[in-house]
Amino acid sequence: MKGFIGEFEELVLLTIANLGSEAYGVAIMEDITIRANRKLSIGALHSTLTRLEEKGYITSFLGEPTSERGGRRKRYFELTQSAIGELNNMKSLRDELWANSKINLSIQ
Repeated sequence: MKGFIGEFEELVLLTIANLGSEAYGVAIMEDITIRANRKLSIGALHSTLTRLEEKGYITSFLGEPTSERGGRRKRYFELTQSAIGELNNMKSLRDELWANSKINLSIQ
């Protein structure tokens, strides 16, 4: 099931792209908090990750158990080709809108 992606979903997808092989829940949450200065709960992030997986935009897999996590595994996330295509579409749309903007939005 694919569909429209919202602003937060786009932010999560781009964060996964930036983190690469280190894209797991806590790392994604921390990166968004730092870069976007946006506080969020792990529950909100997990619901978004589940929704993105249902839409076919990400896949996940379990890593190896680690002693730092008491033997528990981390769930890692990767973008699918559909996500990459959708992110490129969103970037093109935003670039077009910025280029055609009738007001000066540059910082003085």
